[in-house]
Amino acid sequence: MGLIDSHAHLADESVLPQVDEVVRRAREAGVEAIVCIGTDAADSRTALELARRLPGVYATAGVHPHAAARADEAAFAAIRELAAEPEVVALGETGLDYHYDFAPREVQRASFGRHLELAAETGLPVVVHAREADDDVRAMIREHAGRAVGVLHCFAGTREMLDGALAAGWYVSFSGLITFKRYDGADLVRAVPHDRILVETDTPYLAPVPFRGKPNEPAHVRFTAMRAAEMRGVDAEELATQTTRNARAFYKLPEPRPGG
Repeated sequence: MGLIDSHAHLADESVLPQVDEVVRRAREAGVEAIVCIGTDAADSRTALELARRLPGVYATAGVHPHAAARADEAAFAAIRELAAEPEVVALGETGLDYHYDFAPREVQRASFGRHLELAAETGLPVVVHAREADDDVRAMIREHAGRAVGVLHCFAGTREMLDGALAAGWYVSFSGLITFKRYDGADLVRAVPHDRILVETDTPYLAPVPFRGKPNEPAHVRFTAMRAAEMRGVDAEELATQTTRNARAFYKLPEPRPGG
């Protein structure tokens, strides 16, 4: 089963010391590519370094809403500079988090807006975190419709949020969260068009069943894919093929080389 992990934090301090082994296990499990997510300027530089060194790994560059209050003009200048690198395939992780509120909401919105404007300027897609902020995220997506496209990662929002993103041409990604016993969003998993759905691990977080409670890693993405296929009533291989095609289209990733 060939898959792409569309969202993994390989630069996380808990993953970085063993990242070569983590990537090796992913390849052995059939993971063709991993998108390593940046969460601030330093983290994004590390993601780029990993993408340059490890085959099949790609990077994003951005400021997570949790880090928005710490991001100065130099940080945003660094993100702009990193965005020009060929290994950087998206902007983010950006977005809004009104659950933790680690940064003032107006600061989060300003940061998210800067990412959306840079996306419109560069043509790169945006990776978006949204937690208890559906109305504002939906409004900002609508404001930039036709100019910036993105993905709602680890989607756990409302149907209104889903419909708003899909109407703007956005993609939706699901994580190991959908394998949890108490997950009740199967109707949302089914509602995403076949050409707009992605799967991810969000490594090292949200390990899917049967690894729940343990550190997550890209090799586990197949469990999320299998659960999504079950919910959608399709064959797991079909779901894997489609999400891999979608991830390559969204991030503009090259096709794997024969035997590579």
